[in-house]
Amino acid sequence: MSLLGRWVTAWPAIWAWPLILSLVFAGGVLFWLRAMERQDLDAQRAEMIADALTLESQISGRLDAETARLKILADAMGEAIITPRSFAREAMVLDGLRRFWVDVTWLDDAGQIQAQAPLEDTARRDAVRSSGDDGGLSGHLMVPVSSKDGVTKGSLIARYSAAAILRQKLPWWLASKYDIRLVDVAGDVIASTVDKERAPNQAWYRVSMGATMPNAWLEVTARTVIGPWWRSLPVALMGVFVVLVVLATLMLRRQMRSVSLAEEAWRTEAAWRQAMEDSLAIGIRARDLDGRLVYVNKALADMVGYSPDELVGKLPPMPYWLPDQIEQTMSQHLRNMAGQAPREGYESKWCHRDGHAVDVMVYEAPLVDSSGEQIGWMASIVNITERKQMEERERRQMESMAHNARLTMLGEVASTLAHELNQPLSVIMSYNTGLLNALERAQPPQSQLIQPLQRMAEQAAHAGRIVKRIREFLTRREPELERSDLRRILFDGMALLQRELLKQDVEWSAHLAPDLEPVRADPVLVEQVLINLVRNACDAMSGRSGPRRLLITASRIPQQGFVKVMVSDSGPGLGGKTIDQLCAAFFSTKPDGMGMGLAICRSIIELHHGVLDVEESPLGGAAFVFSLPVWEASE
Repeated sequence: MSLLGRWVTAWPAIWAWPLILSLVFAGGVLFWLRAMERQDLDAQRAEMIADALTLESQISGRLDAETARLKILADAMGEAIITPRSFAREAMVLDGLRRFWVDVTWLDDAGQIQAQAPLEDTARRDAVRSSGDDGGLSGHLMVPVSSKDGVTKGSLIARYSAAAILRQKLPWWLASKYDIRLVDVAGDVIASTVDKERAPNQAWYRVSMGATMPNAWLEVTARTVIGPWWRSLPVALMGVFVVLVVLATLMLRRQMRSVSLAEEAWRTEAAWRQAMEDSLAIGIRARDLDGRLVYVNKALADMVGYSPDELVGKLPPMPYWLPDQIEQTMSQHLRNMAGQAPREGYESKWCHRDGHAVDVMVYEAPLVDSSGEQIGWMASIVNITERKQMEERERRQMESMAHNARLTMLGEVASTLAHELNQPLSVIMSYNTGLLNALERAQPPQSQLIQPLQRMAEQAAHAGRIVKRIREFLTRREPELERSDLRRILFDGMALLQRELLKQDVEWSAHLAPDLEPVRADPVLVEQVLINLVRNACDAMSGRSGPRRLLITASRIPQQGFVKVMVSDSGPGLGGKTIDQLCAAFFSTKPDGMGMGLAICRSIIELHHGVLDVEESPLGGAAFVFSLPVWEASE
């Protein structure tokens, strides 16, 4: 239909082509009829000329034969064999009268009649009997009568009937085809086989009789009249045919105009519908009872990244199904094709052509034809990916807000706790200092007590510094960055954990690069990071049988101003978790954990402009890696 529409649009007079072709065909038929008429006329004329010449030859031969017989009779008369008295009874004369001649007259050289046969009454009766005609003109044959020495003594004249010679020498097949006439120079009829005159539309031909009948012409007229071609039956039939084609063309023009108007209306409606479908944000698809896609709109095609032509005709599994959910999606498809799709719609997850997932809400409905028979399923698909992402963002925001509230509360609690701990530590330091002074003044000095008390004083001072830095960190103060010996920080931290490592039966070792450079860091906070990572490693290995090993390495990162520290263990490993998941606030793998240790460690390292990451450990467990900037000499 669209092809016809394009034709009609391209050439509005296409409906006239049947009429034009019919007229060309009719013209060809008429031209053929005209050519056939000319051919028939030429053939008739050629045949008529041939028949006229044949008849003229036959008549001339007959007259020449009669002239020869008459010559024989004249020679006998010149030799006096035949006398005027015996002329009428002569056998040759009587034979000629019976055969052809009307009468015979013997004239002398003065033109006087010497003898004549037959007598007047007899001659008339014989002429009528021999010619079969009681009227018409006659012809004459004349030969000279000469003596033996060649002297002309008179002439012998034989009169014959022209009509008789036509009837005697005309074959039956010529008589059935032609009207034969003998005419003179003026066109007057001398003799004729018919009484009527020649019709104007009859074909005719004249041939001269020559010396046998001077000034006489043999006229042959064809009885079969070849009518004009335009009066023939084929012309009438072609006329009727052309009239019928004209009527059919008019009906076709009317029908095509109606079809064109209907198609234009349909095209307009289709354009409106297509524009409406393209403006929809909802995807539409139609499937037959076999599950084959028979229609998709532009919104659905854009939703999955394919063109409509690439999707139409596809059978399950569809190219937009998730590869790892083919079986689940196929069972869902079979459920829908069985008519068991939820009326309130169902959620599904598809795969865009570029690989990202698309969340959709699908509403299925039966597709029926005009007779009310179901021929497939029609579905409306709503892209809910953004809604899902928005819900996920809102959920994360709520969790983040809750986490921030808990962090704020924890910070306040920690700040209060640090403040409260600072006073007992100050009291401990004061009593410890007084006790040391008293022991140093005692006599003798108590060296066995002085050394433990000095050690206790150092630890109390160290605890005070830790509380101070934690409080400053929780109050968002910048760390006190200084030139720090990373080797000393590592060994001091491990010294604090020595009893705990022995208690958990953990073997530890450290591999530090010999050219390890000083770092720009807050030694108290870095030490707390190291202690937290080591404790986490020990907790991860606590429930495992077999050797428990811990490895600490430190080395310069090539071509970068950072030192990398790695804490590796032989524990259960990461379990597929990433650093973001492990450092999430309040996330913990320990039953009694608060989920804040790694989050605080990551914040401390990032305040030092470093990075905290995690990877698989060469010992089989997890390896936490953090980096610290190298101390520059210009600082």
